Amino acid sequence: MSNTAKRVFNDGRDWFFEKRFGLFVHWGLYAINGLHEQEQQRYGVAADEYVKLINKFNPLKFNPDHWLDLAQEAGMEYLVLTAKHHDGFCLWDTKLTDFNVMNSPYKKDIVAMLAEACHRRGINLEIYYSVVDWHHPAYPNIGRHHEIMSDPVNHYWDKYMDFLKGQIRELCSNYGAIHGIWWDMNVPQHKDPSVHEMIRKLQPSALINNRGFDNGDYSTPERDFDPEGANPDERAFKRPTEACQSVGVNSWGYRRDEDYFSVKYFQRNIAKTLAMGGNYLLNAGPEANGEFPAESVSIIEELGKWYKKVKDALTAEPAPGLIDNRSVLTTRKGETIYIVCPDDLDCETLSLRPLDREPKEVVLLNTGENVQFTMEPTVYEMAKGKALRLRKIPVNRLNGEVAVIKVI
Repeated sequence: MSNTAKRVFNDGRDWFFEKRFGLFVHWGLYAINGLHEQEQQRYGVAADEYVKLINKFNPLKFNPDHWLDLAQEAGMEYLVLTAKHHDGFCLWDTKLTDFNVMNSPYKKDIVAMLAEACHRRGINLEIYYSVVDWHHPAYPNIGRHHEIMSDPVNHYWDKYMDFLKGQIRELCSNYGAIHGIWWDMNVPQHKDPSVHEMIRKLQPSALINNRGFDNGDYSTPERDFDPEGANPDERAFKRPTEACQSVGVNSWGYRRDEDYFSVKYFQRNIAKTLAMGGNYLLNAGPEANGEFPAESVSIIEELGKWYKKVKDALTAEPAPGLIDNRSVLTTRKGETIYIVCPDDLDCETLSLRPLDREPKEVVLLNTGENVQFTMEPTVYEMAKGKALRLRKIPVNRLNGEVAVIKVI
């Protein structure tokens, strides 16, 4: 990320440029049936039936330190929790609605428990908050995207905004340092600068994404976002950006019958996003008991093994335009150049033309082994003259990983 982009932030918000990989957690009543985080809408569950799930919410195996163990061991440095998703159920001791965790059999403030653990362990905590609310009677649920159809006539937006501001004030006042408000689904596209002004006053270190009540601090592309296509000329983000994706193909919350993305899929996306100067937020949904499913844990752990080996390259400064080969991305730190290869290498040689400085050493970060290099072109490029070319890259041993190479 360029220094110009960094100066957009102040008051402690520059942590976003240092902590680049985070854990997103979608958790709520929807974990009980294990269908989808939007169960009420997608499965046509009546509101008076859905609210009964509060009587079953009792995650006795929830341990915030176990969540943070998983995150830290994978190299993640911040966490975003869905304090209130579209269903309106709140994971904290809010005084503004009875539809909250304190009225479940669990009777413990989950946001407070997680915040205490994050503060103690140096993990930055952000709070996800859905503007859409299927439970609150004042919200205009009139059947737009991500809304149910409850009452197309009697809705009171001003009253709902008072409720929303009150809840954000609670979250920004009662849990110590909060490092971000992660808005979702401002379906009415309502603009209200006072909301973000309040957040800035109460939590100066908190970032605000672009899904709320103004353009926010950063952009939040998700799912099948292709960073390469975003800025094809520069191959670096012009605006602070955080891509996000869930480990599950079908849901963001816990789903009993889920299909999972491959580890390689996330390696490719993380490599592209970070090498272009962005952040990456990987989501998993805990089960109703508070534990992550084994498949999610395995994906996060395997990703962490790779990420920690290549982190220095991915979190270095984006350096687009260093080489002609458009199939790879480049970053740099001082005189050290990193070659990030999101796609599988087709052969064991890689041209880094027009680089013409002979390096001291070339290292494959995935394995720690040295890579051969030459300044001589291939037979087919002799007319182009000399340039740095890597040789004997162990491509057949790298089929399971995105390759990252350090040129010193």
